[in-house]
Parts: sequence; C-alpha cells; structure tokens
Amino acid sequence: MKLICSILVCISFAGISYAQTFSVKGRIIDAQSQQPIEYASAVLLQEDDSLLVAGSVSRANGTFEIKDRAPGNYLLKISFLGYNTRFIAQVAVKNTMLNLGVLQLTPSGKMLQEVGVSGHKITSLNKIDKQSYDAGQFESAKGGSAIDVIKNLPSVAVNSQGDITVRGATGFMVMVNGKPVLADAETVLTQLPANAIDHVELITAPSAKYDPDGRGGMINIVTKKGASDGFTLNANVQGGLSTTDYGNLENPKRFGADATVSFKQRKWDVSAGGNYTRNDNSGYREGDVYTKNFTRNTITRFPSAGERSFDRYNYAGRFSVSFAADANNTFSAGFYSGKRYQARLADLLYHNTTADLTTGALISSATYFNSNLQRKEGTFNLGNFDYAHTFANKSSLSAGVQYEHDNLYGGTLNRNLQYPNTKDTIQFVNNPYKRPISAFRAKVDYATPISGGKLESGIQYRHDTQNGIFDYYVTPATSQPDIDQFRGTTHARNEIYSVYSQYTGKAGALEYNGGLRYEYATRTVNLSFDPNPHILHLSNLFPAANLLYHFTQTWSMKAGYSKRVQRTSNLELNPIPEREHSETLEEGDPDLLPEFIDLAEVGVNNTFGKGSFFGTFYYQHIKNPIQRLNSVYADTILNRVYSNAGAAQQFGIEAGLNVSPVKWCTLYLGTNIYHYKINGDISILDKPVTIANQQWAYTINGNVTFQFAKTWNVQLNANYLSKRPTAQGQDGSFFVPNTSVRKSLMAGRMKVGVLWQNMNMGFLGANKQRITTSGPAFFTTTNYITETDVIMINLGFNLNRFASKLKLPVSETGDREF
Repeated sequence: MKLICSILVCISFAGISYAQTFSVKGRIIDAQSQQPIEYASAVLLQEDDSLLVAGSVSRANGTFEIKDRAPGNYLLKISFLGYNTRFIAQVAVKNTMLNLGVLQLTPSGKMLQEVGVSGHKITSLNKIDKQSYDAGQFESAKGGSAIDVIKNLPSVAVNSQGDITVRGATGFMVMVNGKPVLADAETVLTQLPANAIDHVELITAPSAKYDPDGRGGMINIVTKKGASDGFTLNANVQGGLSTTDYGNLENPKRFGADATVSFKQRKWDVSAGGNYTRNDNSGYREGDVYTKNFTRNTITRFPSAGERSFDRYNYAGRFSVSFAADANNTFSAGFYSGKRYQARLADLLYHNTTADLTTGALISSATYFNSNLQRKEGTFNLGNFDYAHTFANKSSLSAGVQYEHDNLYGGTLNRNLQYPNTKDTIQFVNNPYKRPISAFRAKVDYATPISGGKLESGIQYRHDTQNGIFDYYVTPATSQPDIDQFRGTTHARNEIYSVYSQYTGKAGALEYNGGLRYEYATRTVNLSFDPNPHILHLSNLFPAANLLYHFTQTWSMKAGYSKRVQRTSNLELNPIPEREHSETLEEGDPDLLPEFIDLAEVGVNNTFGKGSFFGTFYYQHIKNPIQRLNSVYADTILNRVYSNAGAAQQFGIEAGLNVSPVKWCTLYLGTNIYHYKINGDISILDKPVTIANQQWAYTINGNVTFQFAKTWNVQLNANYLSKRPTAQGQDGSFFVPNTSVRKSLMAGRMKVGVLWQNMNMGFLGANKQRITTSGPAFFTTTNYITETDVIMINLGFNLNRFASKLKLPVSETGDREF
C-alpha cells in the first residue's frame, strides 16, 4: 500500500510551474472509529477530464497537504484500500491555503481482492504473483537486520548456522527495490538494517521478466524513502547485553546504529544511508564422530566439546540520486561501499580412540586440544546508473548498468595442541586465501500497452570474473606430506545473455500473465594445476505463467508455473581443499552442474471482516540438486564435497493468517509443511555413493501483538523449524521465541523498544540444533548451542515520515561469494 501511495506522490510533481501557487490540506479519518487513516491517498483531478494534477499521502495523524497548485476548480479524490473511495467536487482553490477540515472515509465492508488486514493497518497483500508483508509488524526485528524481518514470513526459515531457506530450499534470489542481487542471501540481508525496510515481497512463481535464478523463488526488499517534498530522517541506535555464560574466552559485544536521510525537492530526489552493526555471539558445541577403516579393520572415534563463538561486524554507506528532467525522462544513479567481518572460534577438547572394528578391543587413545579460528572478510564497492523514458503512447523504455568490484579474503588457523599442556603444539595449519571479484550487468526493457494489457520485452547481459589464490602452511612440515594439493590458483568466468517477452492482461474476473525467457550461459574455470579448462555451455528456455481468478470480492484463486535455475557459486567450483576446522576439509567441483527446477503452485486467498487468509499448494522437481556430501579423508578428518546428488522432488502447502479478533489484539501466523525426497547414485572423489532420503518437515512463524494503550505495544513471537532431511542425514529442530515491548514518544517521532531475544529461561530448549550425517564409513552428529536470553534496547527517531522506495544499491556478486 505504501508503495502505491509513494508512486502517486512521485507522479504528482510533473515539473509544471506557475507564477502564483496555493495549497490544499485536510485530515482523513475512519467514519466509524473516528481514528486517523495513515497513507490514505488524496489526489486533485481536473474537473473537465479527470486527469491527475497533484497528490499527497496522509500522515500518521491523518493530515495531508497538496502544495504549489495553480488557482482553479478541481475534483478531489480520497481513497485507501478497504474503504469506499470518496470524491469531492468543485474544490475551489482561490486563497493561499484551502483547509477542507475533517474528511471521513467509510469502510467498504468487503476488502478489495488483494488486501489482507490486521486490526490496526494493512500488513499483508496477496497479488497475482506475490505476497507482500509490512516489515513494521515484526517488532522483534527492530534494531536488527533484514534477516530478522524475513524469517517471520510463512515460507522462510533460518537455522542455527544462519542458513536461510524458502520452502525448504537455500537457493533463492534476493532483490532490493526490484534490482536483482545475485549474492549469498545471508550476507546481503545481514548488511540491510531492518529499520530501513518498508515491506517485503515474496515472489514464489516469478514471471519471465525476472532473472530465473533461485529454486525457492525471489524475495524483494523494499526500503523507505521520503514521502513528500522536504527533508526526511530516520535514525536508530541499539545495544544489548548477555545474560548467559558459556565460559567463552571473550564476552560478546552488541551495539550498532543506522540512519537514512532523504531530501526531495521538485525534480530532485537524493537519499543516503549508513549503518554499523557489531553482533557477536557466544556459544558451545558438542560433537561425536567415528570413521571406519575397512582395510585395517579399525574404528576411530573422536568426540569433542567446547567453545563455538562468533565475532561479527559490518558497516556500509549508500547514496542515490534521481533527477526527473521532465514528466517523461528520469535519470538515477547510486553508489555503495561496505565491509563485512566474521571470525568463528572453535576451541574444542578431543578424546580420540582407535579400536578393532570386529572385537572392539582398544588399540590406541589420545586427548588433545584444538583451537580453530576461521576468518572471513570482504570489502564491497559498486555503482549503478539507470534511465527511464515514457513515450506519448504510454509505452516506456528503461535501461541500466551496474559495476561491482570486491575483495574477499580470510583463512583458517588450526592448532592441535597437547593437553593439558596446551603450550606444546602438535600441528599448526595456516590456510589463507584471497578472492577478488569483478562483475558487470547491463539491461534494456521496453513495455507498451496492447489490447487493454501490457507487453514487456527486454535483453540483459551479465558477466563476472573471480581470481582465487589459496595457500597452505603446516608446522611441522613433515606432519602433512600431501601439502601441495592444498595450494593453487583459480580463475572463474561467467557470462549470461538473456532475452524475454511477456504479456499481462485482464479479462473480467481473470488476471493473467505469461511469458518466455531465453538464456545462453557460459562458464569457464581455469586451475593452476590443470592445463585443461573446465567449460560449460548452457542454452535454456524459461517459461512462466500466472493466473488469478476472483470468484467474489473476498475470494480468489491463483495458479502459477515457473522454470528456475540454481546456479553454482565460484566457491562451489573450487576443487582446492580448505581446512574448515580440525575434523573437516571442504572442496568444490569445477564440473558441478546447476540445478534446474520445475515449479508449479495453486492456491486460494480470502479476506474477511477481521483479517485475511491464504493457502498455496506447490510442487517442485529438482534436476541435479547440489548437496554438500561427506566422505572419509583420514581417520580423524572428513571431506565435504559439493556434488550433484541425483534428483529430488518436493511438494507442500504454505498458509498465512492475519486476524484481529479484538481491537487491541492482532495475530499473525504463517506455516509451511512439505515432503522432500532425494535419491541417486553418484561419485564422490571417484568413490560410488548411493543417496536416498525422504521425510516430512515444517516451519511455523507467528506473533501476537497487544496494543495496551495508544503508545504502548507488546509483541510475542516465535519461529520453529522442525527436523528436516538432508542428502546424508537430518538437521534437528530449531526453536527461537522473542518478546518485545515498545513505547512511542513525541507524537510517534521517537520509539523506545526493549527486546528479549532467544528466550530460554532454562527450560524452553531455545536456539540449539543438532545436525547429523552418516555413510557406510562414517557417522557424525553435532549439537550447536547458541546464546540465549539476550536483552536488546533500540531507540528510533523519525523526522517526517518515510514511504517507499529508497533505491540504495547493495552488493551483488561479491556477497554471494563471501
């Protein structure tokens, strides 16, 4: 809704100037409750032909003002979703200021087809190809990042490792204000402050005009911007403290700040934003592993326990400017620069034993201490330029380019030490890397009205290159004679050429769109130790179609189909082993194939007096699913290799409910229940492996909000992820509850929030997850226990109101590789 209102505001200033101008103002309220209506649209139309002259959006107190209008008689149109539109004729603008006083809107009694409501304001919209969620309804996200917002959506889950899934898949595309971000979702979303987000759009069956990347579809983050001419400011500071002690070497640090400013005046729209976040995490890890050596007929067990903590910080600055040269031409540009740092410390005590596989007789035993520090850093820099032109026949042309250069670096320090004399080193491994990356994107889109609908076509070119330098140092050198296979350089190059066309229209109660996208892609991987380049050519069609049929004004049904691709990251293609930690190596496959997904869905939407509901059944067939599979490298080391694991199928149902049973209480509930099956005969490092696993899984995200007073708000929320199958095992359940209390001050300009994160209270079992994998020659299970009962305080200030959408750029390719 806010996006629609913002578009109206932008349209209103067409660059017309007058010698003498006047203003119109008023206050819009609900005719039944007498409460002010925020974000209602007030539009002046010409009396003779009803052409748009100017418009505005109502503020939190219901007031609006339409500035700088020429004198004359106008028609005023007042509208808001869920209310009957009101027209006021013969609005005579003659004086310097025309005050129309209080203007009442009457609830329609039956919401528009697309609208879902809460007890206080619209929090979700269901459209032909997407669901839209107001970020402000998730109080536990305030002061956090975009991850804290999207993890509340019905189909989204976040596990203990920070992995984000949509409909059970880690592969999905992130967009920011409609601009594709081909980056790792967790990295991108971590760098976007939740306070800057207006709403989130979940696009599960994208049309042909979108990139086909992502098995789970797309998530579009729409950020805030100034709603009217003048200066707008949003600033937030937050800090937190820990209440649980895990005996870690350091106490976690939590603090941060973010600010977004916008200045809009006539033809110019300038915005800037910046943020710094320090969000450490303390924790503990318990692991149990065994490997079997059938040649020597032995079994080696190496259970471990100890600290697993994270030091994390990121900061970024963003700037954008838009210039409307006239009513038909707009130029815009943006720049982004940021840094992200993460250090994971695992200090673990190992108890190793080797026994006879047949008799169980003990052969040897040892106890040692392992300190493993894994560091990842990245600097990200990019710029973009866009141009849009509207022709006299209402057709439009847009073009854009984007360039990015990033520097990714880090490494792993692995120390095996004697115990209890930890000053005596058994082995020290230093595994540093550098992975600079450059990426370029250019596209042109054209849209024209045809037969009451819209035909859209476009072309696009994408290119990225990445050089990798991987070193490996061992002390003493004699402890690892195969050291050379851990060193080398890589060069990866990706190019994608694409063209699409689609048509969107409406016939009576039926809305529809359909289109086709063609892509030709090449991928080349060169390795320092292999004279033969690894080359992949792909030529594919990606059809897509969506239908939405309105049975009544409150009931509708939708159906959709989309062909998708989950592309490989350059890291997944790197065959040089990395020492992930003491017991694990990780490597990629330069011949890895991308996943191809056929996605189909059918669902219903319903709005009723106190809320809305939707339910969607979906099916996915996945060809070449990419899995991280384990095999035995040595008695105490497992090797994780990215491989194509046969084929997979998934079907499920997702549902969402927004309801306000009483005026002071609002309930939001989202769930996804699905069945996943994977099978196939594959080879891991020239060893045959059979993959076969299937299981039901589900996620539940929900919150209940209590408005005890006009300025007091309390929300309870919870996120639950059930056990779910993997190619070689199972990820355990994961539960995170939170409570937030918010107080509004200064007529809503300032808000103070207190958040109780990861509530455990000693008995809820929150924020821990067990991950288990197994094969013929190994078994591993690890319980990750992460910090609970964290108290956060957030202070926010708004000077004027924000609408959407603030087109601040974010890192594209580099974040994916981080």
